[in-house]
Amino acid sequence: MHHHAGLDNEAKKFAAANCVAFADGLTDGPNKLDAIVNNAGGCGPVLKEYGHLLQGTPFEKQGEAFGSKVKDIHEWLAFTGIEPPPAAGASQQVVTYHESCHLCHGQKISAQPRSLLRAIPGVRLVELTEAAWCCGSAGIYNLTQPEMAGQLLQRKVDHIVSTRAEVVATGNPGCLLQLINGCRERGLELRVAHPITLLAEAYRRGR
Repeated sequence: MHHHAGLDNEAKKFAAANCVAFADGLTDGPNKLDAIVNNAGGCGPVLKEYGHLLQGTPFEKQGEAFGSKVKDIHEWLAFTGIEPPPAAGASQQVVTYHESCHLCHGQKISAQPRSLLRAIPGVRLVELTEAAWCCGSAGIYNLTQPEMAGQLLQRKVDHIVSTRAEVVATGNPGCLLQLINGCRERGLELRVAHPITLLAEAYRRGR
């Protein structure tokens, strides 16, 4: 959030602290990490660019090593593969997917969340018009530019309503809160959830 706000000195302090916390996993050895998995689409681009953020500091090399290991959770599960949730726990749901700007534009991750949603028994995924357009959250844009953010949100909610979906999935907490607020303002009984939350629920039902 500090990086989004242009507070780079504070952002560098947090990045350096993360490099220290993960130090044992960033070098060859028994604790070497294969990946650092992140589930917040807005955080991913910054985490992946720690080398650039920490350029010229004592943590530049650690930042490069850290960034090279960061994977968004959708990206990671697509790479490793998943065992689909049991069909016995299917719950019929009409779901639409809003793309976090930082996830689809910043990290180029677009197909993977949809694939995970389609793997959930009972889910019918309906494409959202302008799915890759901003919802108005945009890091902290909803706080610094509330009027424009509100206009973007209303446009987004209009498209969501047109899908007749029961659930809106999105992979970023900023988008999630923005969409929850937009739906509440309209009096809509729509659930907004992270795709991984929906996937986890499907596994639990399958038990």
